[in-house]
Amino acid sequence: MPVPIPRQRAIPAVESGQAHSVSAPSGPPSDPPGDPFSGPPGGSPIPSGEGAALSATPATPATPAESTESTESTSSAGSAGTHANLTVLLIEDDPAGSLSVPELLDSAGKPIRVRTARNLTEAGRLLTDDVNCILLDLALPAPGSGDAGNDDELAVLKHVLRLAPRHAVLALTGSGDAERGAEAVRVGAQDYLFRDELDGRLLSRAIRYAVERKRSDKAERHLTESRLRAQENARLERGLLPTPLLEGSPLRFAARYRPGRSRALLGGDFYDTVRTPDGTVHAMIGDVCGHGPDEAALGVELRIAWRALTFAGLCGDQLLSTLQQVLEHERESDEIFATLCTVDISPDGRSAGLCLAGHPAPLLTRPGAGGTPVAELLPYGNNGPALGLLPNARWPRTQIQLGGSWGLMLYTDGLIEGRVGTDGERLGQDGMVDLIRRLLDRGLAGEALLQAAVSEVRNLNGGELTDDVAVLLLNRGT
Repeated sequence: MPVPIPRQRAIPAVESGQAHSVSAPSGPPSDPPGDPFSGPPGGSPIPSGEGAALSATPATPATPAESTESTESTSSAGSAGTHANLTVLLIEDDPAGSLSVPELLDSAGKPIRVRTARNLTEAGRLLTDDVNCILLDLALPAPGSGDAGNDDELAVLKHVLRLAPRHAVLALTGSGDAERGAEAVRVGAQDYLFRDELDGRLLSRAIRYAVERKRSDKAERHLTESRLRAQENARLERGLLPTPLLEGSPLRFAARYRPGRSRALLGGDFYDTVRTPDGTVHAMIGDVCGHGPDEAALGVELRIAWRALTFAGLCGDQLLSTLQQVLEHERESDEIFATLCTVDISPDGRSAGLCLAGHPAPLLTRPGAGGTPVAELLPYGNNGPALGLLPNARWPRTQIQLGGSWGLMLYTDGLIEGRVGTDGERLGQDGMVDLIRRLLDRGLAGEALLQAAVSEVRNLNGGELTDDVAVLLLNRGT
């Protein structure tokens, strides 16, 4: 709470720049001339209203006409040459002007501009963007204060807070009503002062404090809101990432996922793996064109639809045809399409069916002669069109022999479209195969293999990849 300080000679604020003349007693000023916060001996009229600036120039005796002329020139000089840092709106309704506002200077010694509003309607008109702080007399009657049952002592403050949610507010109350002032701070004011103990230093400091506190509160609120939104988005996106259902299968599963969007957990790439009651393991990976949240949402819809259709017994061309219908109904425009790769691995794990819809072929690894691992792409010749491009398209299913010990890596094009070297050449599928062979020679497998592959592709690119990257790895006996 501000410490009460004996007030200086009051200088009445007047409305709309019409100052009353005040005659000062003759003789030298009693205040020290070097104190920038001290007022003139007899006080001087403070022009208020819209656009007026406070002046710290000592007044001399003047006639009413001379006083008015002096006030106007001071106001003009302040507007033209002294651009005040702070503007204050005083809201009080005493027509006699008994609520006195002393001279105010900002931290740089410049006059603080004061506007005066006699009611809330006028305050709404004067409350422009350049107002930094509101001085509100809590004795001001609030709208509807005469209605029966409306005895809220802070109704006027609540109205002003609704009227000016972005502005700092200083509440003015009587010296014997500290409890009401403290309640005003709890409601939303930045501070409170006693109206009959206003002092230039105290009020200037309180205004600057209130403005900075409001800025700090606003910045903290925005930061908190951003953090909560980020946490909520993260929880939502984590919940949308798949959980593989492989209970009872001897296959080992690993995956890596890196969305291209900054600070996102989910992109347009999607994948899933499930085991159906007959023992078949189904794996899928896909890519919706684009990188925004709409593409991410569509990818989630396609993944969930794929899981439901797979458990319903659909496979191959029938499954992809149904997924294309889902895509056509859910996409925002006809230009949106999605690539897809599906694999269904037999219960004994030695063979699989492969369907490609405009998607890169998976990578198969096996132990080679002398223990050297072999990495090769699966056949690509039966690749059908991406989903959403051609109506009534067909996607043939290719039968693949896997053998007894193998690794099957499904990936999106974000892994192979990164740059290598300085000439802008892309890594491509051949470059990816060579990279995986080198990592296998180092003895890497599972999660470690995928993490090293994604990191190496990023390093070759010279920085973060702009496209989403999803990689899925299934292993049997290796």
